Amino acid sequence: MNIFKSNPFYMKVSGQYALFTDPMTKGGGEKFTYQVPSYQALKGIVEACYWKPTFYYVIDSVKIMKPIKTETKGILSPLKDGKKDLNYHTYLKDVEYLIKFHFRWNDNRQDLDYDRDEKKHEQILLRSMKRGGRRDIFLGTRECIGHIERMREEDFENGKSPYDGESISLGIMFHSFTYPDEAYSVDTEESLTSNFSPISMINGRIDFILPKECTIKHKLGNYSIKKFDKNNLIGADDLLNAYEKEGVIQDELDECTSRDI
Repeated sequence: MNIFKSNPFYMKVSGQYALFTDPMTKGGGEKFTYQVPSYQALKGIVEACYWKPTFYYVIDSVKIMKPIKTETKGILSPLKDGKKDLNYHTYLKDVEYLIKFHFRWNDNRQDLDYDRDEKKHEQILLRSMKRGGRRDIFLGTRECIGHIERMREEDFENGKSPYDGESISLGIMFHSFTYPDEAYSVDTEESLTSNFSPISMINGRIDFILPKECTIKHKLGNYSIKKFDKNNLIGADDLLNAYEKEGVIQDELDECTSRDI
């Protein structure tokens, strides 16, 4: 079966602080960040720029553009009795990432076939990146505000990382969640699944596998798919018309974005 795959898009993400929490450190209120963003964190950043249930994003790669530095802060957390407790959170400091991603039609949303207009979704995404996103950008947690910019392919490929020439194994990391509306098997239907995978950074670049290719999975609980229709979903036609009339933004590859894989 041919699977639709859009042309790739490129985004730069930066911020003063980031906290991509290692789930092993959450006990007792303490939080310690991963050294690099997870697949799910990057997907959340892209979805904050523009998302529709008609499609889902696939994160292809991320490039680490600044040295990995951490900073620990004391955080006062409220307790049930009205008192406060001091916890320590370790953040990444002064971060910048280059993301390569694309979108695919969500085959679990056959009821939204009428909204599968590739060109219009592409234009909305490009314009949203130009504006810095449709929603606030958080780098792992709400207190870490991020900034996004649209990039070109050559800027992504030619970007120099401080880790060029190095091959670094980051061990087994949390990769992503599989929600029921992106289920790919009977086991992932109507449930929330967490995925884990070994991560390696080569020349400052991490190339991600798909969630379904992760070998370590945990079923977390039962979930149901939210229903969307024309009464609670703005279609690509109306959404694109709502944008200012700025003309068509040139495609990333200057060609038709339809492609089968």
